[in-house]
Amino acid sequence: MFKLKLFLMSALTTLVIIGTAAAQEGGAGASRGGSSWFFPALGSFAVGIAAFGGALGDGRAIAAACEGTARNPGAGGRIFTMLLLGLALIETLVLFTFLTVLLQKEP
Repeated sequence: MFKLKLFLMSALTTLVIIGTAAAQEGGAGASRGGSSWFFPALGSFAVGIAAFGGALGDGRAIAAACEGTARNPGAGGRIFTMLLLGLALIETLVLFTFLTVLLQKEP
C-alpha cells in the first residue's frame, strides 16, 4: 500500500511540475523560441527511462531463459531463439525512443 501511495504522489507531483512549466511564459532567459529549460531535458530523461526499462527487461528475459534451460536442457535451442527475438524487440523499443527524441529536437 505504501508503494502505491508513493507512486501516486510521485505521478501527481510530476504532473503538477510539468503543468506549471508548460503554463509559464518565456522570459528574458528563455531560449529556442521561448521554451522552458525543462523541455529540452525531457528527451534525455525519456531515453534514460527507456534504457533503464530495457535493461530491466533484458535481465528478466535472460534470467527466465536460464531457468528454462536449466529445467529442460533439451529445449535450450528453442529457448535461445526466443530469447534472441525477445531481446531484439526490447532493444528496438529503446532505439525507437531515442529516434523519436532525436527527430523532435529543433535544429
